[in-house]
Amino acid sequence: MPALDRKWWTLIAVCTATFMLLLDITVVNVALPDIQSSLHASFSDLQWVVDAYSLTLAAFLLTAGVAGDIYGRRKIFAIGLVVFSLASLVCGLSTTPLMLNLARAVQGVGGAIMFATSLALIAAAFTDVTVGPPSASTAPSSAARSPSDRSSAAPSRVASAGVGSSS
Repeated sequence: MPALDRKWWTLIAVCTATFMLLLDITVVNVALPDIQSSLHASFSDLQWVVDAYSLTLAAFLLTAGVAGDIYGRRKIFAIGLVVFSLASLVCGLSTTPLMLNLARAVQGVGGAIMFATSLALIAAAFTDVTVGPPSASTAPSSAARSPSDRSSAAPSRVASAGVGSSS
C-alpha cells in the first residue's frame, strides 16, 4: 500500500477537524435536556450553552484568519485544535452551568481558529495540481474569445464596412 502524500494527510486532518467543530454546533441541542437535569440549569443557562459557542466562533473568525496569515496557518491550526480539544474535555467535566458556558466559549475560539485556517491549508497543500492540455470539448468557443483573438480569425464587419476609415 503506497504511503499517502502530505497533502492528503492535510486534507484528512482539516476535514475531520471541520466536521468536529460544525457537529459541535448542532449536537449540543440534542443534549440540552440531559444538561438541564444533570447541571440543574435554567433556561437562560441552556441558551448560553448554545450561544457561547456560536458567538465566540463568529467573533474570532476574522481575527484567527489574520493570525494564521501572520504566524503561519499550520501552527495556528494546531493551536486551535489543542484549544478546541481541551475545551471539549472541560465541557465534559463541567459541574456547573457557568463552567460549561465558559468552556463552550473557549471551544468556540478554538473552532474559529481551526475554521479560519482550514481552507487556506487545503489550498496551500493542493497548489501543485496540474491541468492537462485543453481538449476539443473544453476549448473556448469564438464567443468566449477576446476581441483581439476574434479579429485574427476573421475580418471584422466594422473594418470591412469602412467605418473609421478616412475617405
